[in-house]
Amino acid sequence: MPRYSTDKLRNVVLISHSGAGKTILSEAMLHTAGATTRLGSVEDGTTVSDFEPEEERRQGSVQTAILTCPWRDSKINILDTPGYADFRGEVISAVRVADAAVIVVACPYGVEVGTAQMWKMADQRKLPRVIYISKMDRENADFDRALESLTERFGRGCVPVQVPIGSESGFSGIVNLLDPKSEAPDEMAGQVEAARERLIEAVAEADDDLANKYLEGEEITQAEMVAGLKQGIAAGLITPVMVGSSTSEIGAREMLDAIVDFLPSPADVGPVPATAADGDTSLAPSNDGPLAALVFKTAADPFVGKLSYFRVYSGNFTSDSQLWDANTDEAERIGQVFVVNGKEQEAVSDLATGDIGATPKLNSVLTGHTLCTRENQMTLEGLVFPPPVYQMAVFPKSQSDVDKMSTSLTRIVEEDPSLTVTREPNTLEVLVGGLGDTHVEIAIEKMKRKFGSEMVLELPKVPYKETVSGTAKVEYRHKKQSGGHGQYGHVWLEIEPLERGSGFKFEQKVVGGSVPREYIPSVEKGVAKAMNDGAIAGYPIVDVKATLFDGSFHTVDSSGICFEIAGSAALTRGVQLANPVLLEPVMQAQITVPDEFAGDIIGDLNAKRGRIQGMTPQGDGTTLVEAEVPQGELLRYATDLRSMTQGQGTFTLQFDHYEQMPAHLVDKVIQDTKERELARA
Repeated sequence: MPRYSTDKLRNVVLISHSGAGKTILSEAMLHTAGATTRLGSVEDGTTVSDFEPEEERRQGSVQTAILTCPWRDSKINILDTPGYADFRGEVISAVRVADAAVIVVACPYGVEVGTAQMWKMADQRKLPRVIYISKMDRENADFDRALESLTERFGRGCVPVQVPIGSESGFSGIVNLLDPKSEAPDEMAGQVEAARERLIEAVAEADDDLANKYLEGEEITQAEMVAGLKQGIAAGLITPVMVGSSTSEIGAREMLDAIVDFLPSPADVGPVPATAADGDTSLAPSNDGPLAALVFKTAADPFVGKLSYFRVYSGNFTSDSQLWDANTDEAERIGQVFVVNGKEQEAVSDLATGDIGATPKLNSVLTGHTLCTRENQMTLEGLVFPPPVYQMAVFPKSQSDVDKMSTSLTRIVEEDPSLTVTREPNTLEVLVGGLGDTHVEIAIEKMKRKFGSEMVLELPKVPYKETVSGTAKVEYRHKKQSGGHGQYGHVWLEIEPLERGSGFKFEQKVVGGSVPREYIPSVEKGVAKAMNDGAIAGYPIVDVKATLFDGSFHTVDSSGICFEIAGSAALTRGVQLANPVLLEPVMQAQITVPDEFAGDIIGDLNAKRGRIQGMTPQGDGTTLVEAEVPQGELLRYATDLRSMTQGQGTFTLQFDHYEQMPAHLVDKVIQDTKERELARA
């Protein structure tokens, strides 16, 4: 592949609601540009983007694919992202290294939930963008209706630069409003003229000089239109709307031209912020500057090991070089450097500033790290992924998977940092957290395929705890005789509750030496051990005070272990007599939903035994609902909320406190716990 200078590069991310047609658009552009010999199909699993088995099976993207598309004298790096919300981490990575966005909107549906979410992400990065209305040949395709949904949601800056000829099965072509020579059917003359006037007006509004010409009735030339449009796109004042049908490749050529002609190169974007040893600085997009490259994606390949995808922000990235991981302060040896096209890799000697590539087998480098030189150490802005909203407990399927489990989980999180792996200290379960059920399930599928590690998913245990609501005095005598020395330990304990959050307290009030001093620590040890094992359903006992106040011993048969056994049994029996209760963890939930769904959310939280603490309008059409909700009611809340809000709701959870569980629910928890333990046995 030829080497491209920075001004000849375009880094464009394709983003949309799930199923709007990003992947087939990228396929059409590759085929139109001659980068592929045939047009692939999502349904057949033959696209360049969706090359993972999980994508072929599900007929949809689950990761960002990097595609290389030469066009005219430029190179377009296309980042084709997943639309499904579970894989939002992949979108965050791609948007971070893109210089512009193409937002794909399916014509039959117009603006959808994901469209608005992607628009917001592009806004946050201040990305210039183009809208592509896809599927013009599908049933119910109505260009005017789709355009109206865009202008209603995103403003009148969404301006068509093309008008479709026909729709649905009658869709046959495009009228280019920027090209006076572009022919339109006679019956469309009025529509085309009105659309062209609207475009001229939008361009004039974005440029003061053109605005004066327009108001004075002077003609705006073709060259001025193109320059003004590019300026308006860069400033975020204009979002050109294009149309097409990727399956028939109508509109693909025009999209390629628009990316090259109207969207910025890395040189146009200008300097980026960085942090060096002597403070904050900025890096100009120059091959002569100090090297700085951001690793934005990591792939775990079972054959070549780790593959790190990066974008060069300054300097020249060369193969066979020595670089520095600024985040870990470790040297990294760079072997081969590749440009990638889906799963295909082509070795190159170097990559210029602004380009995107990959390199294998880096040791310390993870997603979000900066590669630089040891002489000029600096870090670029990293990546921030959303916290997990869905967790599942993970177990090895067989004994042979036990040894592979830890390594496989570590590597899958390296590949996808929006996944988390934690160990719940109360239940000792390993929890895999992600952005939804599909996200976690795909991760487990990848672990099996890539690392031969087969895992089983289960709903996590709720970390219940036990305590007492009353007091009791209890006696336990441990006595055993089997020839020779016997066993003897005898204790009296008083059990009483403590304030919530106090933990465990042990006291001794033995008088007269009824329990010798040397055995008292053994009693405490036994009591503490029983606290971990529970008395109702096997959950840890908390907020209990145990006082040793009497007992007896045998001069020959007593020992420390005898009193430990006696203390343990006495505690268990005492808790059972002191009105034991089950404590459940209560979470502080903050839920942001569109205003129209707030009532449904309140009703659902009430049904989940939640206590509403407040509702705060956010001023952007959403409401923040704050509530305390038992954790056991929220194990599938990510799925519930998505269903209730059409995917528009978001939430965070944070542990708040423990409180007593209603008595009528305790028996079900005990039964469920027993069934789970039997199933795991």
